[in-house]
Formats: sequence, C-alpha cells, structure tokens
Amino acid sequence: MRANPSTPSGFLRGFTWIAAVACICSATPVSAQLFGGDETARKQIAEQSKRIEVLRQQNARLTERLDHIDDTLKGLAASNPALELSQQLERLRQEITQLRGQLELNANEVQMASKRQRDMYVDLDTRMRRLELPAAAGAAAPAVAGGAAATAATEAEARAYEAAQGQRKIGNYQGAIAGFQSFITQHPNSTLAHRAQYWIGDSQYNLREFRSSIASQQKLISAYADSASVPDALLNIASSQIELGEAAAARRTMDGLIARYPASEAAEKARRRLATLK
Repeated sequence: MRANPSTPSGFLRGFTWIAAVACICSATPVSAQLFGGDETARKQIAEQSKRIEVLRQQNARLTERLDHIDDTLKGLAASNPALELSQQLERLRQEITQLRGQLELNANEVQMASKRQRDMYVDLDTRMRRLELPAAAGAAAPAVAGGAAATAATEAEARAYEAAQGQRKIGNYQGAIAGFQSFITQHPNSTLAHRAQYWIGDSQYNLREFRSSIASQQKLISAYADSASVPDALLNIASSQIELGEAAAARRTMDGLIARYPASEAAEKARRRLATLK
C-alpha cells in the first residue's frame, strides 16, 4: 500500500528517503593513493578525507533523528490527544524542514570535497609524471643505438617499473615496496632506479614506517648523489622526522635542503614548512 504523504508517517518516510540518499552520497569511497613529494598537498588530501568522514557521521545522526521523529509521530497518532498531537506535529514539521536543509547542505559539501580531493590527486600525479618522463626518455636512447636486445631490455624495465607504480597507486604500499626493490635488483643501472628508490621511501612513509623511510631516502642520497630526486628525498626525510617528533632534526634537514638546492620545488616547500614548524 502506498504511504499517504499527508499522514505523519508518510510525511516522515519521504524525508527519511532523502536522508538515506545523502548518506549514500557521503559514503562514496575515496582512494588514499597519495603521490609523494608534495607534503602540503598530502595534508590537504588528509583534511578532505577527515571532512568527508565528519559529514558522513553527521548524515548518519540526522537519519537516526528522522527515524526517531517517525516513531514519535506514530506514538502520538496512537494516543490521539488532538490538541497535543497538533502542536507536536507542527514542531516536528519545523524540525524536519531544518533537518532536510542540513542534509542537502551536507550532501553538497561532500560532493565538492570529493571533487577537490580528486583534483589534488590528478595534480600530484601529473607533476610526478613530469619528473619521470625525462628519465624514461633517457632509458630509450641506448635502445636505439643498441638494437633489438637493448629495446627489449628497456621495455622490460618499463613494465617492471609500471607494475610497481600500479601497486602504489592503488594503496598497496607493501606490494609497491617489493616491486621497486625487485626492479632495482634486476635493473641496477636503469635511469629509473633512483625514482624506484625514492618511491620505496615514500611508500614506507605512507605505511608510517618512518625510520625505514628515512633509511631508504638516505640510501638514495648516497647511491644516486646526482639524482634529481635528492631534494624530494630530503623533504621526505624531514617529514618523517616531524612525524617522529624530531622537530630540531627536521629543521636541520630542511635548512640543508634549501642551502644545497635553493631553486628546487622541494626547497620552496621546505621554506613554507619551516615558517610554520614549532
């Protein structure tokens, strides 16, 4: 039987449906695939995730409130004191109107927050791709001169590297670490080896294995001293030190980064972080 919208129960059922739709919208999963090197964007993405979770919880509470109101209306209808029922209905209708407005606002905020988060991921991934394209181009050059065998080796390197990257991008950081370590073992002279070493440290950071992350980035700095990844590695080390509560060590690391690579993007981020580091 179709609910009569003029009855208290039917009236509530329509708004309960609205609350359910809002909760479904707010529950859309957002990947936590963070693209290393940009610590400011990393924190912005984390804040967006927290905001979405808060809105999801608010929607759940609003839905529970609507259910409670529905139960109250049913109880009032059963007791049937005409005057009291009329007054209660009016108050409840006003509260439902307010709840509906809040649900609509929450649903809109969730949609906008999710869009901003997706834009951040795309921007980070694009910037990291720009760093890796020159290395990939360098790897292709010997293939032209070396013939079919060199070409096959380069293709094998690309496949192995992208396989490890694929694990990182879906948030399987343990799988990414294993993949990049295997890549370095099999292709120690690859022009992508320094990037693989960087991503090992970044993946460990995302797993909150900060000591291991610092050790991996220090290994990059030692083994690939001329790498363009060194400034990013230093910034990643500073981030790990901050997470470990070692603010003084993080400050020294970022001061060294700025002194050695003053024009780098990582140095600019370090300057901003030093300004806010307590």
